[in-house]
Amino acid sequence: MLTLLTTGLAVFLLLYLSGCNAIIQVYLLYSALAWRDLKDETAPVLSCLMSHDLPNARKYLSRVVGRDTDMLNETEITRAVIETIAENSVDGIMSVIFFAALGLALNASYGAALCVWLFKASSTLDSMIGYEELQEFGRASARLDDILNFIPARLGGMAIVIAGRRGFKVFMRYRLKHKSPNSAHGESAFAGVLGVRLGGGAYYGGKFEEREYLNPEGRDPEPFDIVRAWRLLDMSCSLFAFLVILLSWRI
Repeated sequence: MLTLLTTGLAVFLLLYLSGCNAIIQVYLLYSALAWRDLKDETAPVLSCLMSHDLPNARKYLSRVVGRDTDMLNETEITRAVIETIAENSVDGIMSVIFFAALGLALNASYGAALCVWLFKASSTLDSMIGYEELQEFGRASARLDDILNFIPARLGGMAIVIAGRRGFKVFMRYRLKHKSPNSAHGESAFAGVLGVRLGGGAYYGGKFEEREYLNPEGRDPEPFDIVRAWRLLDMSCSLFAFLVILLSWRI
């Protein structure tokens, strides 16, 4: 709670002292989006995969995923990259757009940036602490993040399959196949559109964590599917932004 209050106060003061300067607001909103970062951080992994440099592919992958990467093969590395793009398309982009629109509807001067950075603070707490650590505090952070992402995850999953023009059945069948109520929405939608198998177990801190496959009938992902995932990211997030802006304008 203190983290959220501190973040909210800092953003409010920055906007207030700047006179709600439009440039400051645009910067705050832009810096909250992970759109470009997702590509910049996953591009080196793809480059290494294309040159069959698995050691460096594992090294670069370890910067963007929480799982152990030192023993992953090419297919597993590729799967991890696509899963990261898929999950963060919701957490890092669509949810930000959603809360920007919500905040703008609540208060045209402060709302967009304030709502976005309160959401980002909650999301960061969940990433750093999560369900298992610090007991009640960790679970509270995770639950709050689940609540905030509940609507964006479902709208985002639909935007992905609409943008990809396929994968709806896979999305509906596997969107809840994860311990988190939201995480599988983006991943199952990407799996359905790309026609690949995602999910499955992985090692985290030396311990194997069993997870269900998403679209188990799909093929194993290949390095070029990362490029296809980038394209789907662009199309689905653009569509999501358009629909949210249109809905906000209607309201």
